[in-house]
Amino acid sequence: MPGENLSRDEAQERAALLSVDSYEVSLDLRSAVGETETEPAPRTFRSVTTLRFRCAEPGAASFADLIAPSVTAVTLNGKDLDPGEVFDGSRIRLEDLAADNELVVDAQCAYSRTGEGMHRFVDPEDGEVYLYTQYEPADSRRVFANFEQPDLKAPFRFEVLAPEGWVVWSNGVGELADGVWKFAETKPISTYITAFAAGPYHYVTDSYSRTFDDGRTLEIPLGAMCRKGLAPYFDADDVFLVTKQGLDFFHDHFDYPYPFGKYDQAFVPEYNLGAMENPGLVTFREEYIFRGKVTQASYEGRANVILHEMAHMWFGDLVTMEWWDDLWLKESFADFMGAFSLVGATRFKDGWITFANRRKAWAYRADQLPSTHPITADIRDLQDAKLNFDGITYAKGASVLKQLVAYVGQDAFLEGARRYFKRHAYGNTRLGDLLTVLEETSGRDMAAWSRSWLQTAGVNSLTPQVLLSAEGRVDELAIIQEAAESHPELRPHRVAVGLYRRSPEGAVERYARAEIDVDGPRTIVGELAGADAPDLVLVNDDDLTYCKIRFDEGSLATLRERLGEITDPLARALCWSALWNLTRDALMPARDFIDLVLRFAGRESDIGVLQMLHAWANSALTHYAAPDWRAEGGRLLAEGALRELRLAEPGSQHQLTWARFFANVTSSEADLQLLRDLWEGTATVDGLEVDQELRWAFLEPLAAHAVADESALAAELARDDTASGKRHQVRCLAARPSEAVKAQAWAAVVQSDSLSNALVEATIAGFGQPSQRELLAPYTAKYFDAIERLWAERSIQIAMDVVKGLFPSLQDSQETLDATDAWLAAHETAAPALRRLVLEARDDLARGLRGQACDVAAAG
Repeated sequence: MPGENLSRDEAQERAALLSVDSYEVSLDLRSAVGETETEPAPRTFRSVTTLRFRCAEPGAASFADLIAPSVTAVTLNGKDLDPGEVFDGSRIRLEDLAADNELVVDAQCAYSRTGEGMHRFVDPEDGEVYLYTQYEPADSRRVFANFEQPDLKAPFRFEVLAPEGWVVWSNGVGELADGVWKFAETKPISTYITAFAAGPYHYVTDSYSRTFDDGRTLEIPLGAMCRKGLAPYFDADDVFLVTKQGLDFFHDHFDYPYPFGKYDQAFVPEYNLGAMENPGLVTFREEYIFRGKVTQASYEGRANVILHEMAHMWFGDLVTMEWWDDLWLKESFADFMGAFSLVGATRFKDGWITFANRRKAWAYRADQLPSTHPITADIRDLQDAKLNFDGITYAKGASVLKQLVAYVGQDAFLEGARRYFKRHAYGNTRLGDLLTVLEETSGRDMAAWSRSWLQTAGVNSLTPQVLLSAEGRVDELAIIQEAAESHPELRPHRVAVGLYRRSPEGAVERYARAEIDVDGPRTIVGELAGADAPDLVLVNDDDLTYCKIRFDEGSLATLRERLGEITDPLARALCWSALWNLTRDALMPARDFIDLVLRFAGRESDIGVLQMLHAWANSALTHYAAPDWRAEGGRLLAEGALRELRLAEPGSQHQLTWARFFANVTSSEADLQLLRDLWEGTATVDGLEVDQELRWAFLEPLAAHAVADESALAAELARDDTASGKRHQVRCLAARPSEAVKAQAWAAVVQSDSLSNALVEATIAGFGQPSQRELLAPYTAKYFDAIERLWAERSIQIAMDVVKGLFPSLQDSQETLDATDAWLAAHETAAPALRRLVLEARDDLARGLRGQACDVAAAG
């Protein structure tokens, strides 16, 4: 892996020297099907690249990127080079370059089982083979020779030989001629967003048409595909509906027609990401095709991802950052635009509630880790880039853009985007290029805003300070801004401050609001002086800025008694988020947070918020509650979940959500027997349909508590003998409470690389059961013994999954913290990206221990 790690300095040097005119890439994928002899060598395909480029300094040397088992031939400007001399496994050395150059590379590239490069999947249901590519940030070099950096854009021409009967898709429109799939030349794009999908995919078509004010008409062919085994569940009509709504929205607001011709969307198996914005061929994880009943939150989540990727067609694909330092120029904008268009164009009008409750929770966690970084990050190399697809780049960046819209105004923001697209189409940009257009359209000092928001790390907390007059009115209301010692920047915030009180009917409602600029450590909210005394002061009402909300004592007392009576769902979601932050910061005992969930979650109308509360309650019990209270807390959560399950409207999404939560937290013999009875069909809950996905959800806790054995899991797989069923079975098998089972799971992931990425993920998910802490204790030392070797030997995606997923977080003791510190002290020269992952896991562990101490103190 280290030899594959391109540095920023190398990329800048190469970009100054070279410019690319075109790529012609020919792939022979016929080897994807058929049997091969069992041998250590990977299954390969032929890849021939013709790369034409110019060199600013004739006679200079550079290199091309390629990760391949072997290279058959390399020709530079008509001269044959010895592959053994110029190719080292990840780079092709190029010397004595001319002003105009032609490089031809004939290589044997490997099919992937890790979701990187050309991934090959064999469907266990019918034996069919499916291929797709995933490249970001730098895995197209696993498929064809290239200059793998975002600022060396070029047009691409692809052609593919495929097995008979297959269809092949790429970025451009393709056609089959004389047995070869040939694709229209692309616009100039970066290597990491080129793409292929090939195989017997189930493919559905539609079309989009738009007539603009000047009379021009744009026709976009639409396609959507999935494995044949998922076709019965594929609701392509809804995918196309959201797609068309998004295209209308972005055409309305961006004033730049979709520039990449067709728009295919492929839902593919064993995908590492949520989705990827390849122009003309967007790829998604196939879990967005729902095999069973799901809540509206799942459909909203899918729509958000569809729109996020669509926003990338402009932010990222049309205009691309020069280097990964400015990754936010695409990901932050796409994350913001996903929610912005979701609310503005689709049926999901409560998208900002989900954003406030779910996306920002991700950002708050990431921004308090030791690895937090400015939104415009310092990305030294590709390993840094891989790890910076994180909560800062996505969710904090999107939150800051929401703050920017409040700061400069929506019209100025969108006009800035329009100028940005037109000025830099098919080019590459840096931070300053965007700030320039925003200064033009808003008249604001964007440099000062950027210094505070984009170039510093950390999250501020805003706390109300209320002084009342003798008459019971607000005499003075101030906002206190604080920052962590490690990141002391106090930022300018555009915030709304809401005053809430209980009505005679019992509802907690807002009766006064002021929108102000908060700057510095203390800001007076003069507009609210003289208002009636509030029961609750909500700083950052309407969620305009990015901050941690705190409460004064009176407001916190109101929430403890009246949280469920807040009528506005966004205000309620913001309060829940703030209470969870208090719990994570060891300012609220975990048992108090769990008590609030038990008392008020049953009244939560927003299904996405309810699902988040369930996840937080589970995390509070697992990581933040006092160890000797966990059994009691688990019993209370299971009782509460079962109560709400029985009270929920039959057949409703709330009923389904409580059923899944009950399965997650149940542990008593009686509850497990009920769960088994529901799985077997000998017990029912009125209106609850126990479909195949819910059966697997019930089976994992049954397996983890030794109620369902290996034979039961085998029988369930026979009932659901599909790729999805296999993943579920592998997870459940690893969840069983046995020393032999844990040893087998550990060996499968750590000592072998035979599992695909999806089965590695499933094994890790089953391995770490909170009820099996003692059983997992021996693996702490084994973890620290293994991770440096794993980082060196595995692909970065698998290495990241293992290092994060198998960290001994359930061994939450000072001894584990000491072991982590000892490893870090002894491995100061380990890969920075590896150290970052361990440091992040250490921080989570230390935070959990502080939370446990808070919970112990609360118990007296």
